[in-house]
Amino acid sequence: METENNNRNILDARKSSIVIKDSCSGAKGGICCDSNSVSGSVSQRACVYCGARVVLNPITDAYHIVHGPIGCSSYTWDIRGSLTSGEDIYRNSFSTDLQETDIIFGGIKKLEAAVDELMEKQENVKLIFIYATCIVGVIGDDVEALCRMKSDQYGIPVIPVKSPGFSGNKSTGYRMACDAIMSVLLPYKSEQKRKAINILGDFNLAGEMWIIKNYLKEMGIDVISGFTGDTCYEDMIEAPKAALNIVQCAGSSTYLANRMEEEFGIPFLKVSFFGIEDTTASLIRVAEALGDEAARTKAIEFCSRKEAELAGFLDRYRGNLEGKKAAIYVGGGFKAISLIRQFKAMGIETVVVGTQTGKKEDYEIIESLVEPDTIILDDANPAELETFMKEKGADILVGGVKERPLAYKLGIAFCDHNHERKYPLAGFEGVYNFTMEINKSMNSPVWEYAG
Repeated sequence: METENNNRNILDARKSSIVIKDSCSGAKGGICCDSNSVSGSVSQRACVYCGARVVLNPITDAYHIVHGPIGCSSYTWDIRGSLTSGEDIYRNSFSTDLQETDIIFGGIKKLEAAVDELMEKQENVKLIFIYATCIVGVIGDDVEALCRMKSDQYGIPVIPVKSPGFSGNKSTGYRMACDAIMSVLLPYKSEQKRKAINILGDFNLAGEMWIIKNYLKEMGIDVISGFTGDTCYEDMIEAPKAALNIVQCAGSSTYLANRMEEEFGIPFLKVSFFGIEDTTASLIRVAEALGDEAARTKAIEFCSRKEAELAGFLDRYRGNLEGKKAAIYVGGGFKAISLIRQFKAMGIETVVVGTQTGKKEDYEIIESLVEPDTIILDDANPAELETFMKEKGADILVGGVKERPLAYKLGIAFCDHNHERKYPLAGFEGVYNFTMEINKSMNSPVWEYAG
């Protein structure tokens, strides 16, 4: 793997975060990653507050109060396509809307009034998260003291989320969210364990958590709680009784898994439910980790049946897709790895791949999966993505909403794999949806007219 250091218009500080896989064996994972964005590179990565909010937002019976300017609240309002089977209080976003006078004289009274006003609504709310944004970190409002006072007053957890944007990056926000979750769980530490699991890092986008729970139910494995898709306070406080945690989104939830292992003695397993290969392997590994041979047998039978059902479907599309080239730019490394495998099964080569929050171990796996001369990027900016997609002749970009306009401007097909999507891409059902989406996007007649 060699660092990208040719004459392209790339900031010097970014060159170590852009590498090309070479054909020689050698040291793996030589990319610079897991660090703050380079100033001036117009990074696609979000801030600490956004990272915290996207993790906590799907908790269904919680108030989310953003202590800061109204822009912070509007930026993250209803940003996940997370579905609920119970309360939908989480679909609202509340803000203290700090103004110039609040910044000068302090905004804590405004925050107190906001909590009191919401509690007068008599909704079935079970906990409150209060996000301290950039400006609160500057003016020094004592959010933690207010949370303690209001928790005592109303008899529900009122949790401070320390998330000023300048204190790190999106990954820092993930950790702040996980700390907030742990503050809810710690009072319910239990030595009693059930032969059941928690799912971490799945946000029930378009109902994906329900799909995975159905698979596990078919195997005879119970799920206590999900973090945080379609979860509620009562489910959360039962989580310390689980025998195993499985981690879907490693970037957002590995820290939580480590803390739960340390505090509650719950081991964890990293999994992925994107694509046939990863879904099958993950279900079998969960059964093995629980030491449940009956569940393992059921998993093998179930996955074999699903794979057989998909075989004819995939064959119908292979002719349209073989030989095409894909670019991937997503949030976490686990998703990029699964997408590379899915594209390979379709006969599509991944020529550009990058993540916002990937770790060294993620990039080592990515390098082992892609072909020589593949461009691998960490925390890319639009100029870099444009340069390398054009250079490598990518036919489709898989990314999030921020990347969509770039792809269309370049006349490149696009597939939304971000958290706003409204149809599931996980599990075997997701293979159907993903394959059809890639085919429709890449082979649309509109590209004949794109100059």
